[in-house]
Amino acid sequence: MGHRIELRAADGFELGAWESTPSGTPKGGVVVIQEIFGVNGHIREVVDGYAEAGYAAVAPQIFDRAEPNVELGYEEADMGRGIELAFQKLQMPNTLADIQAAIDHASAHGRVGVVGYCFGGLLTWLSACELTGVAAASSYYGGGVAGEAERSPKCPVIMHFGELDAHIPLSDVDKVKAAQPDVPVYVYAADHGFNCDHRASYDAPSADLARQRTLAFFQEHLG
Repeated sequence: MGHRIELRAADGFELGAWESTPSGTPKGGVVVIQEIFGVNGHIREVVDGYAEAGYAAVAPQIFDRAEPNVELGYEEADMGRGIELAFQKLQMPNTLADIQAAIDHASAHGRVGVVGYCFGGLLTWLSACELTGVAAASSYYGGGVAGEAERSPKCPVIMHFGELDAHIPLSDVDKVKAAQPDVPVYVYAADHGFNCDHRASYDAPSADLARQRTLAFFQEHLG
């Protein structure tokens, strides 16, 4: 179902991506934004899952500007390397340009939704506020969203957080709620990374409910 493709950003930079399309006519496009661990096996599975739900889905390899084809695991060393790549080696304007390239690519299949996890959750929020062609956005446990909460989204947004998340305290979630009263913010009895079934923090009930909410949200705004 899934396969690797190349995307071209507005400045001419070429980056890899994982794309998966449904067997029938897509209901729309979905851009999946990676965690700090790259477009690894889990993110490819997420992309394939959105294709199974009827969307043409694509995950841009946003680390390619710093280092091509990065795929990390979930050990402490992997996390340290992912943080270095995400927060020290990437430049946000370029990262958003690469995500815009993925949005433009997915738009061939109709309206486009963006969904992202962890670092990708922050980038999902920034995409909803800064980029064009985004019809809906679903942000999962986006670290740093509280610091960007005063921005104005251009499209409908929903957010998902875990109440046991040591990386994102509930005080930050409250800041987001206060700054964005029109954005539904769902809080689950789960830890950071609860959607990832490759991690010890995976929580199946929370992941299933968040996915149901995201799919219903995309159905409403994408088709």
